[in-house]
Amino acid sequence: MKRTEHAVRASSSGRVNALAVLRRAAVTVLGGLLLLVGLLALVLPGPGLLLLLSGFVVLSKEYAWAKRHTASVRRKAMQAANAGVASYSRIVLSALSAGLVVAAGVVWCLDPPVPVIGPIGPALPFGGWETGSAIALSGCVAFGLLIYSIVAFRRKPPVRPDPPPDSSTQTTAGDRPVDLG
Repeated sequence: MKRTEHAVRASSSGRVNALAVLRRAAVTVLGGLLLLVGLLALVLPGPGLLLLLSGFVVLSKEYAWAKRHTASVRRKAMQAANAGVASYSRIVLSALSAGLVVAAGVVWCLDPPVPVIGPIGPALPFGGWETGSAIALSGCVAFGLLIYSIVAFRRKPPVRPDPPPDSSTQTTAGDRPVDLG
């Protein structure tokens, strides 16, 4: 049993330790929120596996079941990050996508008038700096994850050894070439 579980049950005086209960509640709410947003980000634009992993890491501080799932989610997140930078075309596409998300955030911050199309218009839905800055921030996070993935998973080309010496010359002990031809 964890130390906080002992503290939650009862302190030495028989009272419930309010701080331990508050900590466990905060861990549960934060971890649950990260899991929920991570699940949404799996189907919507965003770093879904990273948010799921973050949620499991937070929840693993209090719950054994979350600790068991952390390793498999971490493995999947690393596989996805590796696949995302497997080729230069994927890197370029990821960078362009992150740039478009940042640009959309800037547009949302400016809240320009838009044409009325069905239920949308004359203003952007949820327009304003609050929504726009959150969108732009998610694009910046995507850039950061892309850079991390490039550094962590892209292999540098092997260094080629020096070419063998020309067979028509031979180096003597004095490092003077001697013509053998």
